[in-house]
Amino acid sequence: QVQLVESGGGLVQAGGSLRLSCAASGRTFSSYVMGWFRQAPGKEREFVAAISRSGGSTYYAESVKGRFTISRDNAKNTVYLQMNSLKPEDTAVYYCAAKGLASVVADGPAGPKYDYWGQGIQVTVSS
Repeated sequence: QVQLVESGGGLVQAGGSLRLSCAASGRTFSSYVMGWFRQAPGKEREFVAAISRSGGSTYYAESVKGRFTISRDNAKNTVYLQMNSLKPEDTAVYYCAAKGLASVVADGPAGPKYDYWGQGIQVTVSS
């Protein structure tokens, strides 16, 4: 079992920045691909970014490429999402998720088949 707790959300003006953190429980954090998803009101949850177990490979949705950066610190059991040049359309509840090897094999690091999810954290970007 992996428990995930997000932090760092809040209200920011368009053009501003936020950094989300996701702290994971357990001693096997480095064995999971980690991802961030988001869900805006009235919309389906969508992939934002993912990072490989070592941190050597990253994946981004086209809508955030060049503005968001995912990173991880396996010594601290934490994954981050640095969000720059935020836009009102980035407003959503952001979820951290962990994907085990079997799920990676099933649909890749950017696919929706993640095994563990955080409770989500609100990010609101005002215009």
